[in-house]
Amino acid sequence: MKHLMASAVLALGLASAAAADPAAGLWQTEPGDTGGYLHVAVSPCGTAVCGTIQAAYSADGTEQAGYAHKGKRMIWDMASEGSGSYSGGKIWAPDSGKTYASKMSLSGNALTVKGCVAGGLICRGQTWSRVK
Repeated sequence: MKHLMASAVLALGLASAAAADPAAGLWQTEPGDTGGYLHVAVSPCGTAVCGTIQAAYSADGTEQAGYAHKGKRMIWDMASEGSGSYSGGKIWAPDSGKTYASKMSLSGNALTVKGCVAGGLICRGQTWSRVK
């Protein structure tokens, strides 16, 4: 009975690890115009993936405790297409205050995030680095 219980616990643990989204984690954005950057926590939200701003840093790496957008959702409704590709989501750009149709692609510890307007004719993006 102990072996059966141990096997069940092990199988449940492996299933949970397999169910975790590969993009889940803490990501650092590229520096903006002033050299500052953000940490964005990406995690499952329902059947999609979302990202929330966890912290903001100045160009010298000092955390900006009073950052107005801390805790704000930056990515939502991002659906996994498999093989590290995501689409159908939205991304909010703090520098412009605008929301764009978005897609992402994951490659190792790099997450490329793109936002587009005008039916995908005008896009901008960044490659984020995994913090943890």
